[in-house]
This record gives sequence, structure tokens and C-alpha cells, in this order.
Amino acid sequence: MSSNNDSCNSDELEAPQWLSAQFFTEVLDGYLKEPGLKVHKIKLSPASAKGDHYASVMFRAAVEYTTQKIGKSTISLIIKTMPEQEGHKKQLLDNSHIFKTEIAMYTEILPKFEAILREVGDETTFCVPCIYHSLQPRQVMIFEDLVTKGYVVIRNRSASIEELKSGLEKLAKWHAVSHKLLLDQPELFEKLQYDITTLPNFLEQDFMFTSLPNFIDMLGNVESLKPYQKYFESMRGKLNNRWIDIIREFRENRQQNGYYVLCHGDFHLRNMMFKGLDCMLLDFQMSYVGSMANDIIYAIYMLFGSDKLGEQSNELIYHYFKTFLETLENIGFVGKIPSLIEFRRQLFDKRYNDFFLLTTFLPAIIYMRNGEDVADIVEDTQQMSQLCYQKDLLKELEYILPRMLHLGYFEHL
Repeated sequence: MSSNNDSCNSDELEAPQWLSAQFFTEVLDGYLKEPGLKVHKIKLSPASAKGDHYASVMFRAAVEYTTQKIGKSTISLIIKTMPEQEGHKKQLLDNSHIFKTEIAMYTEILPKFEAILREVGDETTFCVPCIYHSLQPRQVMIFEDLVTKGYVVIRNRSASIEELKSGLEKLAKWHAVSHKLLLDQPELFEKLQYDITTLPNFLEQDFMFTSLPNFIDMLGNVESLKPYQKYFESMRGKLNNRWIDIIREFRENRQQNGYYVLCHGDFHLRNMMFKGLDCMLLDFQMSYVGSMANDIIYAIYMLFGSDKLGEQSNELIYHYFKTFLETLENIGFVGKIPSLIEFRRQLFDKRYNDFFLLTTFLPAIIYMRNGEDVADIVEDTQQMSQLCYQKDLLKELEYILPRMLHLGYFEHL
């Protein structure tokens, strides 16, 4: 299997033995349903670059095959499976819900969303279809390769405003359909009872306890950021629980005025592929029912970047919410129509989500954004502490923290 070792995740450098001609014959038989199908050659390679993802292992397979009807042909497939190498990633993800969640998303939930939009003349497609899935004897999903259809992952640059609007439009339509279905057909979401906080052992990971202290120490060592140290000091011992409460709100403490939707759960740039301004969404392993504010807060820190914050973030959020309301109207929503003012209030009320993302996730996301694999350092306490001193992170904090102060985020913590 050919690859550049420096640009690929280490656990994707060697494909497992079960990715054989016999396996791909089974996959293509079920997908193409062509008599006499025979696989002749398979070329396997890593399907992603360092920093693209963490909660899975992905391979690309170029498969040459023949059938009685069409003769010789080739197809490029993406295989998504669980880690088999012993280590932190396998320990964290073994016995988790993530593949069951994603299979339900691809085979039941998102096709239902798209069908509802088709009924009102909206041809939105959220994702590439899953052509094969299995939980036994191993967890695996297979898709046709979007790269061969002209889609690319944006790397080594920020997304443009137009690209971000395209991605947020998809999310807004997804949120709108799910908002209606949560009232009309709540049983549709019964399989989605999990989220990132329910991953086995996730809440016990070292970084969950060290990230905030590391962040506070960094604030004390960077002269321009010292004034903000006292605010984060006041969060010791309560930040994680406040964040968990926000993520689990729909299941455990539903609010009468809450705007609840099916959240993507990991809505960032590497989980989108673009063909011009057409956007396909990826990776639904962390999808869950929660406040619509959660996906947008996540996008602010993981998707926008410092160059899209400020007035441009306001424009993007407005565009998202306008599309959300338009879609609700198009699909015949008859409940109480959400308002932008109330949505903005809910974004503010969930500011502990901002604080958690800022201190715990953003340093790792920036590290991955720069082409590194966080799996390589997640068990290295010293290296993890240094993530808070990344130049790109400090640049974003120079904007984010004053903005939080001016908006009242640090009052009554």
C-alpha cells in the first residue's frame, strides 16, 4: 500500500488483511447487482491526511473488476472502519456507539430528511450514499469516493465566505427538517441516544482534567492575555460538568423554549467536501439530538477561524438562521416559529460550551488544522500542555477573549 508516511495517519499506513478480493466482491455484488462480477485487482491507500479525523480509520480502494454486461471497469471506494492497532484510539473507541449512530444516519435519518425536502421541490443532498455497512464480524462502512466526482477537502487555507455559507445552508436545512420531525415523528430519533460525552472512558481521559489548568497557566504567561486568567480560574471544578449538561440537555433537562434539532456533532471544515460551492457533509458518528445552538457554537470555534469572526460571523449566523426559517416554512412547519433574538439569547446562555471548546478542543483542532495527528501526542502530557502556546491559537485568543469580555460572557460565572 503506497503512501507518504509523513502526511498520513499512522494507523492508515497498512490496510488490514480482510480488505481482500473476496470482501470487495461481496460489496460490489450487493451494490451493483451485476451477474458474473469478478474482482481482478485492488490498490489500497490511506483515504485521509493527518488532522482530517480521529474517531475512525479510513482507506481508499481502487478496484478493478469485470461483469458479464459491462466488461472491465474500475471504481474508487472509501472504507471507514474502527482502529485495529492497539493504542489510545482503539481503547477510546472500542465498545462505543459511533458506528451504530453513523449507520443509522446514512441509511435511515438523512435519506428521510432528503425525501421530505424532495416533496417540496428542494433537491438538497446532504451526503454521499453508504453502499455497504456491517457491524459484524467488524464495524465497517463503504462509500463511493467523492474525490473521483470532483469534490475536495479544503486544506492549507481558510474557507471563503461563500463556501462557509454553502456548508451552513446544508446544516440549516438539516436542522429545520429535524426540528419538525422531533415534533411530528420523535420515534425516528430513538436510536440516537448517544453523544460525545457517552463515549466509553471519554470523560476520564487525562486531557479532560488538564486542558483547563494548562490554558489558565498559558494565560498567566502571555502578557496580553493575563487579564483574562481570573475569569477562567473561576471555572475550575465546574467547566466540564457545565458542558456535559449543555450537550445532554434534550435528554436530561429539556427546556420549554429550547430550539432542539438533530445536531451534526462535529461540524468543522474537514468534515465537508466541496465541488465549487456545492458542499457534501461527512462524518456523523457524533450526531445527537440537542440545542441547535450547539452546532453553531462549535462552528464558530472550529470552522470560522479568526479571519471569519466578528462581523463576518454575524453575517454567517444570520444566513444560517434565515435558511433555517425559510426551510421550516417550505416543509410546512406549524409549531412556534423560532426567532433570531431568542436564538441569540440561547447562544449566550450556552456560553460554557464556548469556554469548554476554547480551552479543551480548540488547541487540538488547530494542531490538526496544521496537518498534525493529535493521536501522536494525546498521551504525552508535556506536549499536550504546549498546544496552548501555538501561534495560531494565540492569534485567535487575541480576538476571541476581548470579544467575550465586551459581550458580557464573563459576567456572573
